[in-house]
Amino acid sequence: MAIVVGMVMAIFGGKESSVFVVINQHLKSVEDTLRAFEKLIDAYLSSDLDSAKSYETVVEKLESEADRLRREIERMLYEGAFLPAHRGDYVRLSELVDQIADAAESAARTLMLAKPHVPDELSGEIKRLVSSAIRTYELLERAVRSLNEDVDVALELAKQTEDAEEAADRVEYDVKEKIFESESVTTYAKLVWNQVLTKVGDIADRAEDASDQVMLMAIKRGG
Repeated sequence: MAIVVGMVMAIFGGKESSVFVVINQHLKSVEDTLRAFEKLIDAYLSSDLDSAKSYETVVEKLESEADRLRREIERMLYEGAFLPAHRGDYVRLSELVDQIADAAESAARTLMLAKPHVPDELSGEIKRLVSSAIRTYELLERAVRSLNEDVDVALELAKQTEDAEEAADRVEYDVKEKIFESESVTTYAKLVWNQVLTKVGDIADRAEDASDQVMLMAIKRGG
């Protein structure tokens, strides 16, 4: 890690290196938000509403921290880090990454507000969708971290992010189909789960959007 930091310091100036530090902190904050959301889902599907409520608070706090770090990145960029031609790329990337945490928070709030019945036979399927969405972000996070080290690796990881998003889409459609076909789920619960699962799918969708930005930035650098 020290070698990587040293290489970055050698290539970029002090301001740029400081931005990379905050970008990595932002990525970690978004990841932490998703991990807390995953724990919320596990607790809710286990009918542990008290724990689920506690994790909702954690999700909200972590999402707020991600927002703060995004604003810090933007402040540092507008104060002169990077050449003007590259600043907009990093602002856009941080905004797209931040939307992933927003999607998790929105899903958490919808679930905890409406509290739909849990279809026991589908709990595993719902967890599978959450895992698929988070897997998409994990690939994106690696792509962003690779962007300033090896653009070829960043490009490959961005492509893998797109593939993972498509896989998450298939899982989302499969779970929704099973919920709507289930006779044990009320119409109200079906409508709520449709909203929640769509928002979970948004985690993967927003990760794919950010991977497109990574590709663009990697191509610019590689060109």
